[in-house]
Amino acid sequence: MPPPMPMQMPPGEDSDAEFSDDENIPLNQDIYGGSRRSVQETKNWDVFRSLPPSTGSLSEDNQKFLDVTIKILKVVTYLLTFGVVLVSGVITKGLVLLMTSQLKSSKNVSVCSNRYSSLLNEKVFKASIPEEENVVWAWMLLFCFIVPEMGTWFRSTRMCVFKSWKKPFFGDFFWVWIFETFHALGTALLMYMVLPDLDVIKGAMLTNCVAFIPGLFGLLSRTKKESHVALKVIMDLVALACQLTGFVVWPIVEYGKDPNNYTVWVIPFAIFLTSFGWWENYVDRHSKFRIIKYFGGIKERLWKTRYFCYIFVSLWKCLIFFTMMVICMSTRLEHFSTIFELGDAFSAHKINYTEVRETISGNVIPDLNEVAPLNEVISIDSQPGTPIYVFLIQVLTAWLCYIFGKFACKICIQGFSFAFPVNLTIPVSISLLITACGLRYENVCTFAYMPAYLFWECKDGDILIDFLNNDYAWIWLFWLLSQTWITLHIWTPKCERLASTEKLFVSPMYNSLLIDQSLALNRRRDDEGDVKTEELNLNPDEHENEVSQYYETISIHTDSSNTNASKTKSSDHIVRIYATATMWHENEEEMMEMLKSILRMDEDQSARRVAQKYLKIVDLDYYEFETHIFFDDAFEISDENEDENVVNQFVKLLVTLMDDAATHVHQTNIRIRPPKKFPTPYGGRLVWTLPGKTKIVAHLKDKSKIRHKKRWSQVMYMYYLLGFKLMDQPISVDRKEVIAENTFLLTLDGDIDFTPNAVALLVDLMKKNTNLGAACGRIHPVGSGLMVWYQMFEYAIGHWLQKATEHMIGCVLCSPGCFSLFRGKALMDDNVMAKYTTKSSQARHYVQYDQGEDRWLCTLLLQRGYRVEYSAASDAYTHAPEGFSEFYNQRRRWVPSTMANIMDLLQDYKRTVQVNDNISLPYIFYQTMLMAGTILGPGTIFLMLVGAFVAAFRIGNWLSFQYNIIPIFLFMIVCFTLNSNIQLVVAQILSASYALIMMAVIVGTTLQLGEDGIGSPSAIFLIALSGSFFIAACMHPQEFKCIIPGLLYLLSIPSMYLLLIIYSLINLNNVSWGTREIATKKTKKELEAERKAAEEAKKMKKKEGFLGFLHRDNSADEDEGSLEFSFAGLFKLMCCVHPKPSNEQQQLASIANSLEILKKRFENIESHMGIQPSSRRRSTIQPRNSMRPDGNNSVNENLDDEFSDSESERSGPKEERDDLVNPYWMEDKALKRGEVDYMPGVEVQFFKDLIEKYLYPLDKNANEQKKVQEELKELRNIAVFSFSMMNAIFVLIVFLLQLNKDTIHIDWPLGVKTNITFIEETSEVLISQEYLQLEPIGLVFVFFFALILIIQFVAMLFHRFGTISHILASTELTCCNKKSEDVTEDAFIQRNAVDIVRQLQKLKGIEDDYDSDSANDGQLGRRKTIHNLARHAQKKQAIGTLDVAFKKRFFSISAEAAENGNVAETPVLGNMRRLSMRRETIKALAERRETVVQERRQSRMQTLGAKKPRTRTSIASEADNQRVFTPTGGSINNAYESDTEHLGGGSSIRSAMRYRNAEENVLYKP
Repeated sequence: MPPPMPMQMPPGEDSDAEFSDDENIPLNQDIYGGSRRSVQETKNWDVFRSLPPSTGSLSEDNQKFLDVTIKILKVVTYLLTFGVVLVSGVITKGLVLLMTSQLKSSKNVSVCSNRYSSLLNEKVFKASIPEEENVVWAWMLLFCFIVPEMGTWFRSTRMCVFKSWKKPFFGDFFWVWIFETFHALGTALLMYMVLPDLDVIKGAMLTNCVAFIPGLFGLLSRTKKESHVALKVIMDLVALACQLTGFVVWPIVEYGKDPNNYTVWVIPFAIFLTSFGWWENYVDRHSKFRIIKYFGGIKERLWKTRYFCYIFVSLWKCLIFFTMMVICMSTRLEHFSTIFELGDAFSAHKINYTEVRETISGNVIPDLNEVAPLNEVISIDSQPGTPIYVFLIQVLTAWLCYIFGKFACKICIQGFSFAFPVNLTIPVSISLLITACGLRYENVCTFAYMPAYLFWECKDGDILIDFLNNDYAWIWLFWLLSQTWITLHIWTPKCERLASTEKLFVSPMYNSLLIDQSLALNRRRDDEGDVKTEELNLNPDEHENEVSQYYETISIHTDSSNTNASKTKSSDHIVRIYATATMWHENEEEMMEMLKSILRMDEDQSARRVAQKYLKIVDLDYYEFETHIFFDDAFEISDENEDENVVNQFVKLLVTLMDDAATHVHQTNIRIRPPKKFPTPYGGRLVWTLPGKTKIVAHLKDKSKIRHKKRWSQVMYMYYLLGFKLMDQPISVDRKEVIAENTFLLTLDGDIDFTPNAVALLVDLMKKNTNLGAACGRIHPVGSGLMVWYQMFEYAIGHWLQKATEHMIGCVLCSPGCFSLFRGKALMDDNVMAKYTTKSSQARHYVQYDQGEDRWLCTLLLQRGYRVEYSAASDAYTHAPEGFSEFYNQRRRWVPSTMANIMDLLQDYKRTVQVNDNISLPYIFYQTMLMAGTILGPGTIFLMLVGAFVAAFRIGNWLSFQYNIIPIFLFMIVCFTLNSNIQLVVAQILSASYALIMMAVIVGTTLQLGEDGIGSPSAIFLIALSGSFFIAACMHPQEFKCIIPGLLYLLSIPSMYLLLIIYSLINLNNVSWGTREIATKKTKKELEAERKAAEEAKKMKKKEGFLGFLHRDNSADEDEGSLEFSFAGLFKLMCCVHPKPSNEQQQLASIANSLEILKKRFENIESHMGIQPSSRRRSTIQPRNSMRPDGNNSVNENLDDEFSDSESERSGPKEERDDLVNPYWMEDKALKRGEVDYMPGVEVQFFKDLIEKYLYPLDKNANEQKKVQEELKELRNIAVFSFSMMNAIFVLIVFLLQLNKDTIHIDWPLGVKTNITFIEETSEVLISQEYLQLEPIGLVFVFFFALILIIQFVAMLFHRFGTISHILASTELTCCNKKSEDVTEDAFIQRNAVDIVRQLQKLKGIEDDYDSDSANDGQLGRRKTIHNLARHAQKKQAIGTLDVAFKKRFFSISAEAAENGNVAETPVLGNMRRLSMRRETIKALAERRETVVQERRQSRMQTLGAKKPRTRTSIASEADNQRVFTPTGGSINNAYESDTEHLGGGSSIRSAMRYRNAEENVLYKP
């Protein structure tokens, strides 16, 4: 088999100038910009490979498991929503027409005589509808109108009371009042005057004519900026003409039949006034017409003033409708007062039935028109409940139609499940009404389920023929099509997923009398997307950003001269995500999962960027991404040189794992370019550029230079990313506001595992609600062992019930830092970021601030009015403690900090409720109940154990009390007196003992429940608890396995809710981290301190004891005597004492050392002055040609790289070190041969200022530490005493009540035992009832926990609905994107562009190595092992980027080859078929490719002719926009598509960099 052809450009295009950005460079070259050493030749003896594993991480596996299920569920949701909207809409429309049909005066209806026994079966009867029947249906129509208006009033009132509101201008309120009044008048006229006098078919058709004002305003709002505006204007005019015909057709037709019927001329006024109800949706402030522009301004202001207006407008509309009802019905009733006789109307009243007889004139058989009724009248009572039932059904179906329609819009299935059924409502209704009227005409007994006198107003005869011939059905089709054109926007929604009601509909509610028109016309007409493809500059090197330390993606050219400019840019709305991970002592497995997650984000971001750049699509989910890792205690003393620091083993592990993680993610052996190294004021920085061109920036913190621990790392990245990189930009304040609102910090732990989809779900929540300050996902514990199993159940119940409840009824109190998204604007608010820098000065600060930093940050956000939410669909996996001690130490931190933060929130509840719209008094009450349960939890568990011992072991209450109290007291004594390790051992022993006891207790409790019966409180509570857990698990099918360790959780209750609380409280004074604490090297400062302490201890030891007073002073060791006597070291006798002579050799050595130091300094000075030093010894320092922050170049030449470090140190002078120029750690070979660079001077100064003000190291002296420990112990004692007293009082009260239950008790009404006793002596039968006796406090607690359980269960159900909606909204059905639904393949690419790019940018297979992967060969005999190894030996281990891989495939596509299927002509097509590409899709891609080529040629011609400067705003990621520089002798990184023409023909990039650096030094010179 011949070797595969290398990827080439199509013939004739390989030399085109537009392919200068490396499309022609094969990936087996050094395209990544590294030195040649980074591409290594594979030796023949070392060709054996270790293929990357095919299995993904837990997050990926879980996502794959859900995909198929969710897609099936979405198909069901499509069909279900479509059916509910259509059916409920048709029922609502039919019931409204039924009610209006009952308002016709003197209405006679043919009835079925079989329905009533008083009517003869063989006779034909007609029913005369009395006025009481007209009145009751008129009121029902009023109530149907009022219900949604009351919903609007309630919603408006709630918003104004519990949320912020703004008072409207008088003019705005006036016009809203006028238009809504017109709408109410028109609707009332239509219902009470027009429809009752029309047959039901005409009435249904007429409802398609209420869109005249929306059509007119929409026409006047057209602008020239729209595409095909002339065609749209013509269509608008045609639609308006069709709507106008509805004003006159029925009046002319009906007036021709009955000239005395003047009410038909009310039709044009009714439908014209009704159409005013949807004016707001069709006005635009960009209109050329002043009045429309004015109304457009009102529309924009109504975003803030709507709810205040509608508090009054909704009530006014009800009043108007009621007034019009009275006026219109007075024309139909004989007496005006009848309308108010509700007692007669709503009660049973008489319906008169008269027999229809034939009147024969002569011998002629009469026609039906000659039939006359008899004078005899039979009265039968009406069914008074029928109008109520019809009203309730109409209200319910209208609400269902609105709710499911809104649901369809929220989850992005609007086209099929909203627009389609809404437009089908009238056609289906007319079809069903024609059928119903025809059946009724043929047989009046057809609809037996309806009252005989109740039916629609139908024509007699052949209904269908009459509809087609006489009712002008063809005109109705024009009305329907014109309404469809005016509401065409509902077919092409552009809103985001899970959009709020305000974004979906203009008015928050609906008009139930015109439900389909209300939904269609009220659905907002979405504007174009904020960002268009032509506004993006996704070519990384097409612009220069002069201020590199700011956002690389934000153009500052237009604002640099005028920072007060208020205009924002569309690119400012782009989502910017900073992943901020804090790392400390993570192991290899944990680091690998985090890096794989980051690389998946890099791959996803690259696909979205490339799709917009080359396929010219607008991706609403596009984001920019950058990762920042903050390493605490990243340095340790070097083994070779104790005076210098090097990075520790964990940093080296991170560097080593980078290539392995990339290999796992991309499923091919690749290497990431070595990190660029920066010296910084806080330690150091490593910067990787990933294959997708996003960056990982590892900030290596030296705790001797900057404050360490997690909270201070968070302060560091907040001030750096939000303060320095945002607020320090020379752009307008308005732009900063928009950017801050769309900048998010993704906080991560160093062991987290997540997918891009999980992040996208959190971003969706942020987009949905701009007041959302933070959002967290579902955290899954990972690991093995019993402790992890316990945590699986605990995490599941905590998320399923507690977090879901907090989300639904208030706010989530803690968004964990392991995986949460924080809004930059929220963190930058007052009393958040600045207060977060508070240094712990009191004992409670150490508990609240440092032990639970994530919870405290969320508390600050809540107290500033921001909301915190929980997304159950956003899954992340974190490593949980696997050992008992580690788990207890983790919870020892969490328990006190959680209680401290909740108590802080509850104590300040009044201000929090006032400031935060999402926190109410009921929510505060709920949290108070939980806090009370937490505080009294140990006492409750203790009482449970006492009662369980009694039931299980058949012992007395007091004996059981003693058995349980003794271990508790012993454990408390151990915790107070012994060290932490012994405490944990004791806790572990007690936990195991309690687990065995709990098993016996479970058996005993089961027996007790058998005696007490299923109706006992304990049985009810246990069944409810286990049932709620089981249902919750069923509601989370992918997490159902988490309920399996429930038994283990039950056995661990005494340990976790009793022993753990005691351990946490008594160790409150221990503020150490407790987890991942391993032995590390001590710093130089710590070693020096230990040395001094040892010397002090030695001196103090000499002074201690009985013979200590014999020492004269500390200088005794410096004296000696002529005669000395000593006895076993006990004493020493010196005669003729004199000072010791100084050692001359020591003095000479000291002088020589000083001379050596002077010599080195002189040599240094000579080297800087350019004087050749006398010594020819060579330095070991690697060549360095880089720029110092002060602008001076630091040059160190190296003649021989292989010269050993040890030999250099012996033969040459020691190099002078500067931590900001040439720190020792950068020369560590473990960090690889990465480039050395320096931060700009302004950034260096920023970190110096930040450290000086907020992050200077906390070096506490012994006195301060002792004081803090004493304060912590005092706080511990207070907490333990308060906690113990409250539980002791509670236990004592309940226990004493339990002992005296016979005296003080409450009889439980359920589970009563009936005892029957027969007395033989007296032959009497005694029947007695035995009630379960409950003590009052115990009963209160049962109801207390039951109430919490009910609240959490109901909230969980609502939250699950929201979560499922979110998942469905984020799921795309590929089966719905087939060719049959698209006019062209272009639409298919538009919808699936990101997925197509994901396939085309895969690094795996870029060198035609699909078949060489032996892992895919299923059968052993078919493997060509030796051929594959030989083939692999011929390749070079290249380093590639994703966009280069995409371009190699994309620009190799040939339209002719795609059409003919000629793989030989375009070899990459064979690979694409493996990537599931269809021939039509490849052809469409080829057309896109030709378009891109033409555009780039034109752009290049304009650039060469200097006709148009490049000033487009860039929104590409920071990694996309930076130039990648290589050391001297290297090459430009072609993978980054650099165009050196921008720098001029003669200037080099290096010169430009030096020039920019010189400018910075002028600007920022200190």
